[in-house]
Amino acid sequence: MPVIAPEMIEDHYDLVIGGTGFGSMFFLHGYRRRFPRARVLLVEWGGFHDRSWQIENQRNSDTDAAQTFVQDPDEKPWFFTLGFGGGTNCWWANTPRLSPNDFRLRTMYGVGEDWPISYEDLEPYYVAAEQIMLVAGPNDLGCRYPRSAPYPQPAHNLSSVDRIMKSAMPDHHFAVPTARLRTPVGDRGPCCDSVQCNLCPLDAKFTALNTFGEHMDAPTVHVLPNARVLSVELEGGVAKGLRYSTGGREQVVTGDLVAIGCNAIHSPFILMRSGLFHPALGKYLHEKHVLQFEVLLDGVDHFDGGIPTAGLNTLMVDGEHRREGGAALVYFINHYFRDGLRAEWGRWRQTLPMEVFVEDLPLEANKVFDEGGEMPAVSHPRRSSYCDKGVEHVIAKLPQLLAPLPVERIIRRQDLPTGFHIQGTCRMGKDRAQSIVDGGLVHHDVRNLLVLGTSVWPSCGTANPSLTAAALSLRAAALIGG
Repeated sequence: MPVIAPEMIEDHYDLVIGGTGFGSMFFLHGYRRRFPRARVLLVEWGGFHDRSWQIENQRNSDTDAAQTFVQDPDEKPWFFTLGFGGGTNCWWANTPRLSPNDFRLRTMYGVGEDWPISYEDLEPYYVAAEQIMLVAGPNDLGCRYPRSAPYPQPAHNLSSVDRIMKSAMPDHHFAVPTARLRTPVGDRGPCCDSVQCNLCPLDAKFTALNTFGEHMDAPTVHVLPNARVLSVELEGGVAKGLRYSTGGREQVVTGDLVAIGCNAIHSPFILMRSGLFHPALGKYLHEKHVLQFEVLLDGVDHFDGGIPTAGLNTLMVDGEHRREGGAALVYFINHYFRDGLRAEWGRWRQTLPMEVFVEDLPLEANKVFDEGGEMPAVSHPRRSSYCDKGVEHVIAKLPQLLAPLPVERIIRRQDLPTGFHIQGTCRMGKDRAQSIVDGGLVHHDVRNLLVLGTSVWPSCGTANPSLTAAALSLRAAALIGG
């Protein structure tokens, strides 16, 4: 195990990383593939808890993330995991890609912002991330999200409802790609569909703990847990290392290359506390808006698919409607824990829960800021009218989307307060005046400083962000020194 005590920290490292979530760990992986003898330190605010500890304690972390920022209690909540592996511990492992037009939203539809890179630039790194995670997915999804290689594992089984949808809409309905194994590999078992994904009983889903053992076992890689990154140490426009706090004491560790991957709330705050002020820094905090529906069916049973979310539908993921309102990705849920079974005798399973992820446009008013206290302050007073129009489009379009099914009634159950995806605040872009980092995740002004993770997203899309965060980090590592 690479955990090191504060007094054992070396004087200098080749690479120092703040945070150990998706962005950080995939960057570490890509970096060590190129520089296997490099000395690396990861500074993690939370603890180092192995899977046994998580299962025994029935939680992913002993650090209360809600105590690490301040906000108005009436505003949108934000949840994340602090601890080694970050969100790789608690995620539910759905791994769709962003669509090609998500990267060129302004060029295609005249709204939002383009990314400084294209889908084609990122595609090889999507493949690499999927191979590392051992994603199980349907190769015919390539008609919507072009791919240069097959998924490493076969897709999980569709439900009866999904099979009807697939037959009627073969180019829009697919098995969900997921980093849960279909077939066992090593100590990782196949997905058991127990809907306990944050504490997976069979270790079926990808986590940093079950996949990055080669780095955890390397004598040149050190992890310092229970240490909060405070700022980047700068000298003459060059990052010299990280200032951190542990055990009530502030210390500095130096490195040739410095990376911050502490999520979209803490990464901008660290940059602010480093004196790296920018008009866009901390602004444009966003995520997708999540709608939940229950569809009552007439004569068709559900809940016989292979994983908790078995099918997805791309009918509203792209198209001219994005000029006016947000795109939408529809998930067909394969478990009944939210709405329960139907009460009618013999019709218990004739119901379909659905979740719809609706694209939002990042707003300048939604932000992370420094109000002089110890913790970052967060304000997200509203979502965009663009998102609201996307919701209206979903409501209008759902009957057409569900036409292949014997639908008795569509019930809008609730809008979730959060989708657990924190994006924006350190956005990437080609123009230094409008963005914090470039397409390689390198800070525009400090060229040996990178920002990793979902904080760099300039727009929202509809896909779960973890796979894209991983692919971006692999690409950034491949570009170092290039």
